[in-house]
Amino acid sequence: MSEDAQDVVLVVEDDPSILMVLSAYLSGEGYRVLQAENGEQAFEILASKPHLDMMITDFRLPGGISGVQIADPAVKLRPELKVIFISGYAQEIRETDSPITRKAPILDKPFDLDKLQELMQDMLS
Repeated sequence: MSEDAQDVVLVVEDDPSILMVLSAYLSGEGYRVLQAENGEQAFEILASKPHLDMMITDFRLPGGISGVQIADPAVKLRPELKVIFISGYAQEIRETDSPITRKAPILDKPFDLDKLQELMQDMLS
């Protein structure tokens, strides 16, 4: 993959160790990774970055905002943005009944990184 053809992925995760593992893994797989630890950082990146291919977001985040509350407006602004939810509380995501949760895949934590990579490749191809 050439440097300018990298897919850009925003990872929104409040657990520093999970954020680090995901970022290191995805960088190693050739993705350009942007990191946000909370909704505020995610919205700053979404507002300032003209190009994003995918967002991988945890559901439960600090500050009373959920991954769904970040993904919904993000996809309205960027209809081409692909979203994957990651959570130890997958049922809570489904219960929000947001349009994005009916389309976006949900991976239960803990999940296999290779499974995430396969899912990403399918969605981005």
